[in-house]
Amino acid sequence: MDSLIHDLRDITIRRISVSEMDNNVYLLTAKASGEQVLIDAADDAPAIQGLLADAAADTSTTSKLALIATTHQHWDHVRALKELVEATGSPTAAGTDDAGALPVAVDRNLEHGDRVAVDGFALTAVHLRGHTPGSIAFAYEGPEGPVHIFSGDSLFPGGVGNTQKDPERFSQLLDDVTQRLFGAYPDDTVVHPGHGKPTTLGAERPHLEEWRARGW
Repeated sequence: MDSLIHDLRDITIRRISVSEMDNNVYLLTAKASGEQVLIDAADDAPAIQGLLADAAADTSTTSKLALIATTHQHWDHVRALKELVEATGSPTAAGTDDAGALPVAVDRNLEHGDRVAVDGFALTAVHLRGHTPGSIAFAYEGPEGPVHIFSGDSLFPGGVGNTQKDPERFSQLLDDVTQRLFGAYPDDTVVHPGHGKPTTLGAERPHLEEWRARGW
């Protein structure tokens, strides 16, 4: 199956699913510069190398992995991280409160609102507390079309991420998702979760109070 899911004006977005956990690995490539950001080196380094090879066709210059960004510390999202860093020499970025739990040294610790830029595009870090302390969603706001948000395990079709039935963590996550995603971005924003299929903020927005009432 073709990994290309969005061919935008300035960048392409590719996705593959890896592991028994159906983890999504995303790759954004700047068409003009060839610089790339990989989001979540979850597992299966050879498959991710194949994704990088496929994306070489998305630029007229030489593609280069400029950053590996991690949405959160959970094991199923970082199993190929060390191998990929060793193979590519790429720098890394992750939320400050999760960085210490990653299997590699993190070059850029991210706080809410930080911008991560490579040659050709930038991503905004959105700190969503609750699934893990340092979970980060990455928002791409291009010059055309909808915003694209890579939400990790903080927002899915049908609800927020797992908070282990902890009411405090659930409230924190739902509050952050409500204010920092639904309150900040329009309905046509595309949400790319850490597992499974994409959705939009508009499709999920009517259900926010249902989620709060059910407690998960």
